[in-house]
Amino acid sequence: MTIPYLAQAEEQQQLEWLDGSTFSVLLDKEATEGRLTVGRFDVARGEAPPFHLHTREDEVFMLLKGTALVWAGEEEHELREGGIVFLPRNIPHSYRITSERADLLMIATPGGIEGMFRHAGRDLTAPRPDGFEIPKTLLAEAAELYGGVILGPPR
Repeated sequence: MTIPYLAQAEEQQQLEWLDGSTFSVLLDKEATEGRLTVGRFDVARGEAPPFHLHTREDEVFMLLKGTALVWAGEEEHELREGGIVFLPRNIPHSYRITSERADLLMIATPGGIEGMFRHAGRDLTAPRPDGFEIPKTLLAEAAELYGGVILGPPR
């Protein structure tokens, strides 16, 4: 059997993301010939991205550890450890972490959404500037470049 791509944990890119969370790029579009992106979030209580949608990708989130509230359109659902949610493109959505910490696996198809995280996030191999945060303008710019639409503040 031939493995087209393999990256050990130490070879995967880790980015600082919203509210000090970490997003690890496990598989990107280059590794999957554009088919999908797989990433993993390590997040703390209260972390919540803006209410948004994606015009290019379908997303799957699986909560490996922790709890969260998930919004899809106007519906609100509780996601518990081991729960999974499918969010088709063009469906407005967001989430808020309700446990002390959460471990969240994300799969997006087709690949490419990792560009948004790389554009606005901070690579953890670089020194952290004092007071680092992702400005809303940079987040909006990154979303727009990669087919995302920010619809409103976090819920």
